[in-house]
Amino acid sequence: MGNKCKMYVDIMACNPEVTGSCFLCVLKLPDRQTIKFIVDCGLFQEEEYFCFNNDFPFECDNIDFMLLTHNHVDHTGRIPLLYKKGFRGKIYTSKTTKSLLPLALNDSYKVLSEIYKRKNLKRLYEEKDVDMALEYVEGIEFNKKTNVTPNIDITFLENGHLFGAAMILVEISYPDQQPINLLFTGDYNNKNYFFEIGDIPKEVKDLRLSVIIESTYGDMSVKEVNNDFFQKKVIQAVSERKTIILPAFSLGRSQEVLLEIKNLQDSNVLDKNIPIYFDGKLAHAYTRILLNFEIKEFLPSNLTFVDSEIRETLLNTEDTKIIVTTSGMGTYGPAQVYIPYFISKKQSLILFTGYTADGTLGQELKEAKQGDFVKIGGLVCKKNADVAYCNQFSAHAKQEELIELLNKFNNLRSVLINHGEKHKKQIFAEKVLETINVHNVAILDREYFFRIGSFGIIKSLSTKF
Repeated sequence: MGNKCKMYVDIMACNPEVTGSCFLCVLKLPDRQTIKFIVDCGLFQEEEYFCFNNDFPFECDNIDFMLLTHNHVDHTGRIPLLYKKGFRGKIYTSKTTKSLLPLALNDSYKVLSEIYKRKNLKRLYEEKDVDMALEYVEGIEFNKKTNVTPNIDITFLENGHLFGAAMILVEISYPDQQPINLLFTGDYNNKNYFFEIGDIPKEVKDLRLSVIIESTYGDMSVKEVNNDFFQKKVIQAVSERKTIILPAFSLGRSQEVLLEIKNLQDSNVLDKNIPIYFDGKLAHAYTRILLNFEIKEFLPSNLTFVDSEIRETLLNTEDTKIIVTTSGMGTYGPAQVYIPYFISKKQSLILFTGYTADGTLGQELKEAKQGDFVKIGGLVCKKNADVAYCNQFSAHAKQEELIELLNKFNNLRSVLINHGEKHKKQIFAEKVLETINVHNVAILDREYFFRIGSFGIIKSLSTKF
């Protein structure tokens, strides 16, 4: 115990709010060795922070390894840029996420290339950077402790947020030093439509622990979730012979929406003769992979996978139909075709099925009043369609469920709150302080490093950049 330089980890969130998820972690060992790693490396989707996509607040070639919680673009979208800028470490993730990641990164490359071309900007990275990144990915089984450096073990714990999603336990040890244990929840949910989630192992619950937790809906109660809204809205629109557009994320949400439509058909609430159309190349690819998983059947009757030729036909028919399409926030994918066309038609329902970040088309339509003029991809359109938002499919835990997760740990030392809009992080921080027996609560963002020791937060340090 005579070492002057004790062991600690400095943690900073590189994202101010929801998207662009990335934690920089700098471990200092008593022998003065420094180990740097990051958790997630996502794309910023809020317009306010889009410029942050171009660079990192750290030297990429000094990062030793990366941990990846799950396969959503706001957690994966800038991984190739890491390699372009010199990172050559391994990426550790779950085996399922590893199998899905090639589709995600290749699609991100195509989408970003188009966006940067449209903005007359140099491409963020090249296709070769995608290929290089994928060479370094290592898939790990759930609940299997894996040694990644002589002083660091990691364990991927089950998480209901998405296929392959994980909470990641990082255990740091050194001779004659008290261990430091960190748990990164990633985007967290305690349930999933398609699979059961095992409980956290008792040995993890008993660890002296600092938890880095999301807060996307840290201000929202489970009582605010309207589990009947989707069904009521869709059935009403069908009865009014409307065209129904359902923007959905490619992985997870698209399949959940298809399953919900199937459930409505199976319970004879929705006529199986109503045609269902499913559009989005990436969503199609994920769906084909998931059909090989041992999960419940989720494809509804009378379903058509849409290509460009069928898409054009759909724009010229006025029959009642349901179109499930990417992207979930409406800004990319075939939604860019459907929404500008149907937004001006009163005989249309555009029902968003997930979170819409500031600056996205989904959020802009949410803020526009009925009859307002809205600009979509250069087109000026009048908002005549019924535009609605449902929260029943949310893959993020609500406030009580996040508190329930924290209460599982018997020796909780610190809670560091991330992945939420600023006011929601503040509300959740106050709730944690009111209800949880914990020594320290902090709000992560780009302004501070928090120094973590074995017994929790030691101090905060300004990032000064």
